[in-house]
Amino acid sequence: MLKVVLKTWPLLTGVLLLMVGNGVQGSLLGIRGTLEAFNTLQLSVVMSAYFLGFLIGSRVAPDMIRRVGHVRVFAALGSLISAVLVLYPMLVEWQIWALMRVVIGFGFAGIYITAESWLNNTATNETRGQALSAYMIVQMLGIVASQGLLAAGDPFGYDMFLIPSVLVSLAFLPLLLADSPTPTFSTTVRLGFRDLFRISPLGCVGMLISGGVFSAMFGMASVWGTLSLLSVKQIALFTSFLYVGGLLLQYPVGWLSDRIDRRQIMLWLSVVATVVLIVATVLDLPFWALLIVAGLLGGITYPMYSLLIAYTNDFLSKEQMAAASAGLIFMNGVGAIFGPLITGWLMGVVGTNGFFLYLAVLYAAQVVYTLWRMTRRASPSVTGAYRGVTPTASTVAAVAVLENAPDIGPSPETPEAAEEASRGLEIRPAEPVEAVEQDAAPGAERPEDGETESGPRKEG
Repeated sequence: MLKVVLKTWPLLTGVLLLMVGNGVQGSLLGIRGTLEAFNTLQLSVVMSAYFLGFLIGSRVAPDMIRRVGHVRVFAALGSLISAVLVLYPMLVEWQIWALMRVVIGFGFAGIYITAESWLNNTATNETRGQALSAYMIVQMLGIVASQGLLAAGDPFGYDMFLIPSVLVSLAFLPLLLADSPTPTFSTTVRLGFRDLFRISPLGCVGMLISGGVFSAMFGMASVWGTLSLLSVKQIALFTSFLYVGGLLLQYPVGWLSDRIDRRQIMLWLSVVATVVLIVATVLDLPFWALLIVAGLLGGITYPMYSLLIAYTNDFLSKEQMAAASAGLIFMNGVGAIFGPLITGWLMGVVGTNGFFLYLAVLYAAQVVYTLWRMTRRASPSVTGAYRGVTPTASTVAAVAVLENAPDIGPSPETPEAAEEASRGLEIRPAEPVEAVEQDAAPGAERPEDGETESGPRKEG
C-alpha cells in the first residue's frame, strides 16, 4: 500500500484538497443560508441543485473529455468551480445560489471522473485495488478534515468561501504536473431502467432510496443543525461523525456480507436505522446521543450503497457488471435530487424533527421492500466479493473497483436471473478514444503506434 501511495501521491493529494474544498462549501451554505433567513424549502432547493448538476455532469463530462481531452476539461471545470465559490457571499439570493450549485455539481462530477481516470490509468493490474482503496480513504479523510476547517471559521465572513476556492485551485497543481500519461477514455454500454429492474428489483429500488438518504443526510444536516440552535463546531462534529461511522463500519459489514445472505444484512441494517431514527425523531436527545445517531446513520448508509451494488452483481457475469453498476449509480443520483427537497418541505411542516422523520420513513420503506423481495427470489449461492464504494465516487472509480473483484458468475440456483441478465444486457466492447494531441501531461510518454492505453469506465 505504501508503494502505491508514494507513486500516486500527486493524484491523492489533489483529491484530498478537492474533497476538503467541496466539504466546506456544502456544509457552509446550509449554515449561512439559514443565517441569511432562507426558509427550509428554499435551502432544500439549493442543496438539491448540487445533485442535479452532478447527475448532469456525470452524463455530459465523458463526451467533453473525448472531444477536447482530460487536461482541458479538468482545467476549465476547476476554474469554473473556483470562480463560483467566491461569488456566493456576493450574490446572496437563494435562486442564484441554486443555479450556482448546479454549476458546482456539474464541475465536480467532471473533475472526479477526470481524476479517477488518471488514477485508474496510473495503477497496474496488481496495484489497482490498493490504489482505489487509498482513493476511497482519502475521500473520506478530506470530508472529515473539511468539517474541522469549518469549525474553525466564521460562516458569516468571506474567508470561509475564499478558502475552498483556493483549495480547489491548488488541487489542480499536483494533478496537472504529474508525470503520468493522460489516459484514453472509453465508455460502457448503458443499460435501460426496465432491463436493470428485471435483473434486480431490490437493487434498483434500494439505490433510489439510498440516494434520497445520502443527499438528505449530507445536504441538509447543516440546515437541521442551525435550526436546532447547534453551534458551528457542533454541526461540524455531527457531520464528521456521519463520515467516520461510514469509514469504520464499511469493513465489518462487508465481511459479514461475504458470508451470509446480503439481503439479511440490508434488512437488519435498515431495521436498526429505522429504530434509531424514530428515537431521534420522538425524543429530545442530548448532543452526545446525537453523535451516536450520526455515527450509526453514516455507518449504515455507506455500506448499504456498496451492498446494493454487490447484491445486483451477484446475478451478473463480470462482463455485465460495468453497465449494471453504472445504471445503479445513475438511479442513486436520481434519488439524491429529491432527498433535500422532501426533507426541506417536511422540516417546514413538522419542524426540525422532520430531518430524522424523513430518513426513518425511507429506511422503513427499505425494510418492507427487502422483506417482500426475500419472498420472491432465492438467495444466490455463488456470490462475488464485497467491495467498498463510496456514494461520492464517480462511475470510473466504482466500476474499476468492481472490475478488480474476483471472477464470479450468476448463481446456479437462480437460472432465471442469469437468463434475464443475458437478455437485458448486450455487452459490446467500448471503443477507446485516442487522446487529444494537446492533452498529454508534461513529460508523458505516448503509446507507440498500434498500442493503446487502458481507459477507465465510470452523482455523482
